[in-house]
Amino acid sequence: MSATPPPARPPSGAAVDWAAGTVTRTSTPYHSPSGGVPAPGSDVPPVPPPGGRGSALLWWFGGAAGLILAAGLVIVLALALSGNVGPLRTPAPPPDVRPPLAQLCPGPTGAPVEETPPPTPAPPATPAPDPSASDPPRTIDPDAGISYRRYDEPWQPWRVVWNAGSLRVPYKMGQHFVTEERYNGFSDYHASILSAAVPFAENDALTLDLECVGRQVAADVRAEYYPQPNRMDSIRDERTTLGGRPAWLTVFRLYFTQPGLQATDELVAVACIDVGRPTAAVLFVSIPGTHRQLDWVVEDLYASVRVE
Repeated sequence: MSATPPPARPPSGAAVDWAAGTVTRTSTPYHSPSGGVPAPGSDVPPVPPPGGRGSALLWWFGGAAGLILAAGLVIVLALALSGNVGPLRTPAPPPDVRPPLAQLCPGPTGAPVEETPPPTPAPPATPAPDPSASDPPRTIDPDAGISYRRYDEPWQPWRVVWNAGSLRVPYKMGQHFVTEERYNGFSDYHASILSAAVPFAENDALTLDLECVGRQVAADVRAEYYPQPNRMDSIRDERTTLGGRPAWLTVFRLYFTQPGLQATDELVAVACIDVGRPTAAVLFVSIPGTHRQLDWVVEDLYASVRVE
């Protein structure tokens, strides 16, 4: 018995009259991207065709975002390598513009400190001295706020400004004389009595760590005014009173050698006097060992100090 051949399949895209028992659909049959048609009754969601304006905009936005991200990473990396990015570098502290002695001897910061003793009360006013009296002439230093005895020959007036040492003490007033001329071919060596005012506080502060200031100035004298190395014999290093005001007095003898210089030692004295200003008065004395007959000047000079 011969088999009946199956009916021919209609060409793709042709209208189909579905037989009884099949589920009819009113929508247009789904075409897969490959061109095939799914079996009737299959539940395949519609897929939008590839390409189109929406897809192109997404590509543009994605590309622009990538470029911005890459540029940002390059900038951050460059800042990190140059040290200018905050988390990688601690900001430098502001410069300290206080005077050198204010930096070395800061005022009180809340902790108790030794206070400068109150000044001795001024004695009752006395009549002006008689010009014919034997009171010796004096050197008056208005910047330092002190005056002291002026001596006769061989002492001469000091007429220059010497910004001495690392503290840059500006000696403007006093006396001196040359003890050795052109000892190294061009420089003179001197005996000196010099005064200056050194700022020790900020603004108008009057708090003075007298011991610290006195010792710092004396250390600067030894380290910066004399040949190195040198040896020191300490004579006095103590709190005292000069001209009725608190002072720190340091007296020592230095031993040193310098090519061409006959002096190998020197009597040195430096006093720092609290004159009730934001500056301290400095009174410096130097007597080379070649002129020891003048060592008495040190004690006599400090005994003559007055606070103006």
